[in-house]
Amino acid sequence: MKVSKEEILHIAKLADLEIKDEEIEKYALNLQDILEFAEVVNNAPVDGLDVTVGANEKKNVFRKDEIKVFKDNEALLQNAPSEEQHMFKIPKVIN
Repeated sequence: MKVSKEEILHIAKLADLEIKDEEIEKYALNLQDILEFAEVVNNAPVDGLDVTVGANEKKNVFRKDEIKVFKDNEALLQNAPSEEQHMFKIPKVIN
């Protein structure tokens, strides 16, 4: 499967990445290799195999969900680069 320059640029835009023109071909080849491997996996013969969810039959062990009151907010906020209304204030990360 051939991956085009436009597809690489579209993926980069979706991921909010800046890609240099000289890197586009490298990323296209890497993505082609990944997609070709995925095609091999998709076409692997699975007839006669037992369907399993995992390698063992263990179940998830969950702890009891208990509410605990945290009383030292000031100590916690000392680690904050900045705070607003007794909460961590962080920079915007999504455009």
